[in-house]
Amino acid sequence: MEYCIFTEPHGGASYGDQLAYAQAAERLGFDGYFRSDHYLNPGPGDGLPGPTDAWTTLAGLARETHRIRLGTLVSPVTFRHPGILAIQVAQVDEMSGGRVELGLGAGWFAREHAAYGIPFPAKRFDLLEEQLQIITGLWETPAGGSFSFDGAHYTLTDSPALPKPVQSPVPLIIGGSGPRRTPDLVARFATEYNLGFPDDADIPGLIANVRAACERVGRDPTTLRLSLAMTTFAGRTAADVERRAAHAGTMAAAARAESNIVGDAAEIRDRVDMYRSHGIERVYFQLLDQQDPDHVEYLGEVLAGLPR
Repeated sequence: MEYCIFTEPHGGASYGDQLAYAQAAERLGFDGYFRSDHYLNPGPGDGLPGPTDAWTTLAGLARETHRIRLGTLVSPVTFRHPGILAIQVAQVDEMSGGRVELGLGAGWFAREHAAYGIPFPAKRFDLLEEQLQIITGLWETPAGGSFSFDGAHYTLTDSPALPKPVQSPVPLIIGGSGPRRTPDLVARFATEYNLGFPDDADIPGLIANVRAACERVGRDPTTLRLSLAMTTFAGRTAADVERRAAHAGTMAAAARAESNIVGDAAEIRDRVDMYRSHGIERVYFQLLDQQDPDHVEYLGEVLAGLPR
C-alpha cells in the first residue's frame, strides 16, 4: 500500500505552503505529494493568496524534493494543448529525476473557465481521448522519428516528439465513476485508476467495471493499479478532528456519514484496512488546510505503523 498527500491549493495556499507540505510528506515517509489543478476556489473562504499553476508548482517542487512522487489529480484537458502538456510533463519529469505522474481528466468546473477566459465545451470526453492518444503517442515515438495526428479536435504534423520524459512510460492516472466511457479509457491508456471520493458501497462495482473494461480490450486487469482519494480529517483528539472539519465547513459526524476518512489512529487504520481488502494499492489523503502542517505530522505518525 502506498500513502500520498493530496492538496487543493486553490482553496488558499502559496507556493511556500505547498513546499512545506511536500517536504513534510517526504520527511514523514509518504510516497507522494499530489495536487489538484484548479484556478478558482469553489469552497468556503476567500482563496487568498489566489491560485497557483499546477505544473509550474510541480516544477519547483521537483527541484526541492528528492524522493516522493509528484503529480496532479487531475489536470483538465481544457487548460492546456496536449502537445504543450506533453512537453511540460516531460520537462518536470527530467527536473525531478523521473518522479512525475500525470492525472488527466475532462474537467468539470465551468465557473473557473469563465473567470479566466478558458473555453469550456459541453462535450469534453472526446477531447480527453484525443489528448491521451497524442500525449502517449508523442512520448512513445522513437528518438529521431516524428509524430502526426489528425483528429476531430487536434492536428499535429511531423512533430519531433521531443523532449522525452525520463520515465518510460510516465504513469497516467484516470479517475471517474462513469459506467462505460471512463473504464474504457482507463483500460486503454491508464497506469492507475483512481476512485475519487466513492461511497463505501460503490467501491466493488467501480472496480468490477474497470476490470471488465480491461478484459474487453485484452488487458490483464492486474496490470492496472487501483487507488482511492478521500477527504481526511485526522486528529489525536476529537477537538482536533472537529477543528479540521470546521475549516472545511462541516462537522466530524457529517464527514463520517459521507464515507470520508475521519478520526484518530484506530479509525484511520480501519478505513485503510477496508480499502486494502478491495485491492486498493494507493490512498490519497485529501487535506484541505495547507496552513495546518500538524495535520501532515499526525497523519504521518499514524501511517508509519501501517503495513505497506
